[in-house]
Amino acid sequence: MPAINRIRSLLFAPAVRPDLVRKGPATGADAIVIDLEDATPPNAKDEARSILRELVDELGASTAVFARINDITSPWYGDDLASLPHGLTGIVVPKIETGEGLDRLQRDLAALDIVTSTIIGGLETALGVADARVLLTHPMIDMAYFGAEDFIADMGGVRTDDNTEVMYARSQVALAGRLAGTPTIDQIVADFRDDHRFHREAVEARSLGFAGKLCIHPAQVTIANEAFTPSVDEVDRARRLLAAYTEAAASGVASIAFEGQMVDEPVAVQARRVLALADIDHRDEGG
Repeated sequence: MPAINRIRSLLFAPAVRPDLVRKGPATGADAIVIDLEDATPPNAKDEARSILRELVDELGASTAVFARINDITSPWYGDDLASLPHGLTGIVVPKIETGEGLDRLQRDLAALDIVTSTIIGGLETALGVADARVLLTHPMIDMAYFGAEDFIADMGGVRTDDNTEVMYARSQVALAGRLAGTPTIDQIVADFRDDHRFHREAVEARSLGFAGKLCIHPAQVTIANEAFTPSVDEVDRARRLLAAYTEAAASGVASIAFEGQMVDEPVAVQARRVLALADIDHRDEGG
């Protein structure tokens, strides 16, 4: 079972489409989600669980593989849990809303002797988003995602291309994740042909503090990975900025001008974050 340290791209594929799931590793996605929930119709749930076991046996040793079960209040939840195979990297639990529900999940996993390294919770209802700060501190939740489509359906709103209707909710989820120390993953782009929109949203999401983006098509994976990985120019600038800032701090100066920008400790923190995302040891550069 591969360890998972960060997820820039979380690629979903229906359990009932094993042909699509098998293509997942070649996309370069940080993790693949085999979906038993929305992408699997009610009359195919049993078939999907059987296919899930086969796919995890086939892919789980070399690829980070998650299963998205049906939500805790659904009639399929219990059977989904009971059918989870060994070898999963983790479980995606949609529509988390209450601490009591997560307590139940914890008890149920223990009763079935299911051990999983990572649980990703979905914040995709009005209640889930409103209580995100509390939910993301629950010991069962390691990561979370914001689900815009379900959120707007629950709100009775209308989805738009500019995301105005979900900006507050997206920001709320990112903020809750920061306060809880829980990485968060941004919403899908339903029109998988619109690369421009996906790139724009990914850049926005990184700016808001999200760690990655949900993907529903292989073409979105590369865009997500690039958007959530600092560019060569970003890394170079962060290195030079921290070097200049560290030199100034050593002489008792708390802020400097660097390439037309005022740099003080908050800006230095951002630069250190760039290097951390790029997996660079910057202890000698003001870290």
